[in-house]
Parts: sequence; C-alpha cells; structure tokens
Amino acid sequence: MVPLREPRSVSTQAADNLVFIRQTMERSSTFTAVPGAGGVVMGVLGLAAAGIAARQPTSDRWLATWLVAAAIAAVVGLVFMSLKARAAGIPVIGTTTRRFALGMAAPFVAGAAITYELWAVHNFTVMAPTWLLLYGAGLLTGGMFSVRVVRVIGLCFMAAGLAAIITPHEWGNLWLAIGFGGVQVAFGIHIARNHGG
Repeated sequence: MVPLREPRSVSTQAADNLVFIRQTMERSSTFTAVPGAGGVVMGVLGLAAAGIAARQPTSDRWLATWLVAAAIAAVVGLVFMSLKARAAGIPVIGTTTRRFALGMAAPFVAGAAITYELWAVHNFTVMAPTWLLLYGAGLLTGGMFSVRVVRVIGLCFMAAGLAAIITPHEWGNLWLAIGFGGVQVAFGIHIARNHGG
C-alpha cells in the first residue's frame, strides 16, 4: 500500500503556480526599452565626433574628442531608455534589464581597458576597430535579451570593425563615423518606427 499524502491547500498551490509563472515570464521576456529616438541622437553625436576628431592636431586630442562623445552618448542613451521604459510601463530595473546590461558590460569594460593600454603605449591605430568590434560584441551579447534588431546592429558594428582592420588605419575615423554615426542613425529610425519609439 502507498501511504496517502496530506493534500496541499489551494492557496499554497496557487502561490507556487504564481511564482513559477513569474519566473518563467522573467526568463522569457525581452528587454524592449532600447530607444530608437535615442539611437538617432547618439548617431548624430557620432557623426559630429567623427568630424571634430578628424580635425584634431594630435592623437591625444582625437582620442579625447571620441571619449567625450562616448560619455555624452551614454547619458543620452540612458535618458532615452528610461523615458521609453516609463512610457511603456516597463520596469527600468528588472531581471531582463540586468541581463541586457550584464551582456553589454563585459565587452565595454574590455574596450575601456584596451583603450587605456593603447593610449599608454601611444598606439592609436587599432582603437577604431577595437571600439567597433567590442561595441558590436556588447550589442550582440546584450541583444540576446532584447529584440532581434539589437543583435543585427551588433553584427553591423562587428562588420565595420573587421572592415577597419583590413583597410588602411587612416580610414579608422571614417569607420567610426559609419558605425557610431550611420549605423546608429539608420537603426535608431528603424527601432523608433517598429519598436515603439
């Protein structure tokens, strides 16, 4: 004979089911607060940075121009992301957001460390492909928790980075303009039109 188990209460079973449903939804949800309008603004900043950086008399000033533009673009991206999330009623801080951010963080930290080392040894020639490849890798990995177009953007950045490697290093600024300017603007418009702003 099999011993009878004590039946579970309906409220306990319902609570367990709600926990399971919530965890499943968090795992399967995607980060949709990627800002299209913010991407356009970031792209315009990238185009402006490319134009200003090309006119700098020294490599250090070229680097400073791009770093200032990157800092401003990061703030713009975060502000537009928060606005889009708030308008859509999406929590800005949640499991999916953390996964998206963590996916992007490792390549970004690597890019910052490599940039510092390249600056320390005065090797500016490989900064453009490094930035494009690692930004693309960040979008590709973070994009695993977002809409498909984010992964496509990452692939475009990585393609630009590879192109920057096989072309003369003097073209680096042009590839940065194409990636951080043109690609950002084009996909920003696409996201704004097709993914809620």
